[in-house]
Amino acid sequence: MGSIFASMEISATALAAQRTRMNLIAENLANAEVTRTPSGGPYRRKGVVLGAREPSAFETLLNSDAAPGGVDVLKIVESQASPNLVYNPSHPDADTNGYVAMPNINPVMEMVDLMSASRAYEANISAIQIAKGMMAKTLEIGR
Repeated sequence: MGSIFASMEISATALAAQRTRMNLIAENLANAEVTRTPSGGPYRRKGVVLGAREPSAFETLLNSDAAPGGVDVLKIVESQASPNLVYNPSHPDADTNGYVAMPNINPVMEMVDLMSASRAYEANISAIQIAKGMMAKTLEIGR
């Protein structure tokens, strides 16, 4: 019976992963001008590393052939790229030469990533709706 809902479970994990990805993109865009953080220096762009969801120990006990099903957020990483130096001697965080270390965030690339995450989210919603429709048709056949 679990296999009937497997496609919905897989899509649900993908929805959660894409939501995390979209939240990080929004955070990057919101902090694109932050030059001072508690850890020192400008804000560092964050990204998400996604991977295949491994079956739990319980799933493996129930089914020795349990294959990965779904998506997991493996980790959130900060960019190690050097900050962009912008000449602005009047900025409070300018160095002695008048340069300010700005976050290495390209708003255009962030928007492209946001559109990609949004499309993936929509695709998984469609997959869930199709699975629900197939289940409904299966129940109708049984009447």
